[in-house]
Formats: sequence, C-alpha cells, structure tokens
Amino acid sequence: MGAVILVFYVAERRNPDLVTRFEENVLAVILALITIVSFVQVIARYGFNSGWTGALEFTRILFAWMILFGMSYGLKQGMHLGVDALLRLFPKRVFRFFAIFGAVCAFLYAAILIESAWLGIFGANTRGGAMVYWSKMYQIGIGLDDLRYPEWMQDSLGVKERVQRWIAYLILPIGLGLFGFRALQAIGAIWRGDRELIIAGHEAEDLVAENRNVLKD
Repeated sequence: MGAVILVFYVAERRNPDLVTRFEENVLAVILALITIVSFVQVIARYGFNSGWTGALEFTRILFAWMILFGMSYGLKQGMHLGVDALLRLFPKRVFRFFAIFGAVCAFLYAAILIESAWLGIFGANTRGGAMVYWSKMYQIGIGLDDLRYPEWMQDSLGVKERVQRWIAYLILPIGLGLFGFRALQAIGAIWRGDRELIIAGHEAEDLVAENRNVLKD
C-alpha cells in the first residue's frame, strides 16, 4: 500500500495529468467490464440457457473496486457532494478552519478503516481494519466462492482452482490508502488557499448559474 501511494506521489510530481488520465482510464475500464459481463450474461442466460457461474461475483468485486478506487479520485477532483450553505455564513477564517477540519476528518476516516489499533493512544480498546483483514486473507489463502482460474492456468502454472480472496480484496488497503493520501493533499491545498473545500457543495449553485439563460433561449 505504501509503495502504491509513493508511486502516485512521485508520478504526480512529474506529470499530474498522466496520473489523472490513468485514474480515469482505470475507472472507465472497470465500468466497461461490468457492463460487458452483465450484458453477455443476460444474453447467455435468457437466450441460450447458460452462462458464467462467476459473473455475479466478478461484477460485485469490480463494483467494489470502482467505489474504493473512485472515492479517492472523487476527493481529488472535489466531486463528493456536500452541504456548505451554513459554512459560507461564517467569516473567512472560521470557514477555512471548518474546511480543514472536514479534510482532517476524511483522513481520520481512512486511517481508522485501514488500521484502528492506533486509537489505543486515546484509550480505545480496538484492533482491526483493512490491513488486518487483508493480511488474514493472504495468510489463509482461502478462495472466492465462484471465481475460478481457467483450466490452462491450473495446468500450466499449478495455481489453485479458485481465485484467492486476497487478490480481490487488495483494493481495500490500496483504495483507503489513496483516499487518505488525497485527504492529506486536500488539507495542504486548503491551507495554502488553492482550494476551498473537499466537497462540491456549490455544485447546484454552479449548475443554476450555467443554465440561467436556457429557458430564455
């Protein structure tokens, strides 16, 4: 997870547009796969009374990957919806304080879900998180319910029949780690004045402004 975040950080320092295109392409490919697999499965099921037994599990995993990978991209682009009407009533310094506070909460959200043992410094008796869960799946090596490797891979590579759960769940630490990384970036951007909020609370206002003259036309 740390290596992935480091790669994103270094790549963005050199070519931020390339990283953005990569994130968009990953999300587009995942969405396309979900659509194609679901469409083919419907045709096979109702047209030929057959189908792929692992299709439902595969699309469910892809959907989870899209959410967990996409939420960091959404935070980066300021696409998460929120309500900022009350915040904008405060003076500029108070508004900025709450904006940073919101970004800090986003980072803490990711940090707690990744590994909650650090909450012990506040007296909380808790342990667990995405890293713990993924590590257990990796150590146990248990397979998914329906997803299986092709027979040629089983014969030539000697892999197990079922795809291991740790492969599918790898997005848990990576997605949450990237979300925390984007939250830290947002904290810095708000502090420098390059960004107002981590949310797109003004989206409705912008849409009204953009389409103000539509009815007149």
